[in-house]
Amino acid sequence: MALSKAVKLSLRTLAFCLSLLAAYIGLVLVSGTLGDWQPEEKVKLEPYQQASQQEIGDSVLSFTTWNLGYGGLGEESDFFYDHGNMFFSAGRMVRPPRALADKNIAGDTLFARSARSDFFLFQEVDFKAKRSYYINQFKGIQSVLPEYCAYFAPNYKASRVPIPLMEPWKAYGEVLSGLGTYARFQPIESVRLQLPGAFSWPTRIFQLDRCVSLHRFAVAGGKQLVVANIHLSAYDADGVLKKEQMAFLRGLILEEYDKGHYVVIGGDWNLCPPYFRFDGFMPGNSQGYSQINISPDWAPEGWHWAYDPALPSNRKIRTPYKAGETFVTTIDFFLTSPNIRLRAIKGIDQQFRYSDHQPVWMEVELL
Repeated sequence: MALSKAVKLSLRTLAFCLSLLAAYIGLVLVSGTLGDWQPEEKVKLEPYQQASQQEIGDSVLSFTTWNLGYGGLGEESDFFYDHGNMFFSAGRMVRPPRALADKNIAGDTLFARSARSDFFLFQEVDFKAKRSYYINQFKGIQSVLPEYCAYFAPNYKASRVPIPLMEPWKAYGEVLSGLGTYARFQPIESVRLQLPGAFSWPTRIFQLDRCVSLHRFAVAGGKQLVVANIHLSAYDADGVLKKEQMAFLRGLILEEYDKGHYVVIGGDWNLCPPYFRFDGFMPGNSQGYSQINISPDWAPEGWHWAYDPALPSNRKIRTPYKAGETFVTTIDFFLTSPNIRLRAIKGIDQQFRYSDHQPVWMEVELL
């Protein structure tokens, strides 16, 4: 039976639209692959600002770690990618309205200015990104810490992140983001170390290139304090990438400790501490979430996991934050070597106002 002219026209129109869609997706994948940033395994970091103190003379030191969520993941956010869909936003937030970004970044900066800490280890700090309206979050914090050194280690660098793919007018856009490390002391060496592991193609072209921001500080008496700022892989459901990254970190810290150095690692592990119940703040109400624990035998005897068991450090962002309803857990904390004594550890309760993470503060003594 011959097709009517209307049906033929409809089929041709459909074929044309499908061809355009295929061409668009192909162009995105090709351009993303060709432009995919391939960082070197080890890169020397240059200071954006130097500290006047060249040596650590005090044995008591304080540290703060906080994933800032690039100023885009405050209490109001329901991030589209947390639903695992890179094609559509489904009405959820791709980037916040400008007023919310301003509020979140102002809160981050105010915290850095007012908190008492010798070291700040921040993650998801935007240097230049469409998602944060090209506000230089790293330098904004640097400006309120004039006595601190400031180092930026990029882990997300793309001229254009095209997701959600089927809504190009909402595309994430250009991103230059990473780890911001600030300290009252000037390090004798600062390097970016590329972490192993990568998602399969094409997911990897839209993901972060995870790294360690490693800093060595001279300590009175001839030793060194080695401080590592980290942000391990997210959206790694089976934990394969994190296993590779954790194996790398273990070799790194043991090598430094065997040299006689003090070692502190802090950051967003995207893992729970050993023995910590991932749904401990909301027993039996995990809402479909799960979180892998670090193996108890990962760190040798004498190493110390430092976290606040009474306050969650992370909330999930499928919906805006509601206390008692939004799932919360702890994935931000520190690890210290046996020659360091933990004096205090405390999570800072902000009710997730400025980020989907909360700061964690620690005070230690070098033995």
